[in-house]
Order: sequence, then structure tokens, then C-alpha cells
Amino acid sequence: MVKKSDLYEVDGDKIVRKNQICPRCGEGVFMADHGDRVACGKCGYTEMKK
Repeated sequence: MVKKSDLYEVDGDKIVRKNQICPRCGEGVFMADHGDRVACGKCGYTEMKK
């Protein structure tokens, strides 16, 4: 289980998101990293890694 604090990184005075954002759902919806692919848990959009 991933904690929400693991999805962000503090860079100086800015907060940076580590995971990719879903292109269909938009801001606030992260895509899960499954090693060979990234997938959105909300809409099911999937991209295969090269």
C-alpha cells in the first residue's frame, strides 16, 4: 500500500508530484506504476512502458 505522502516530493518551497497525471481525468488523478505499464484506477486508461 502506498501512502499519499509517497506521491509527493518537496523541492525547496514547491511540492512536486512524482506520479504521472491521467490525461483523461486531469489534475488530481494519479496513474499507478505497475512496472511495465501505468494505469488510471478511475477511468482505466493504460499506457505501456517501452
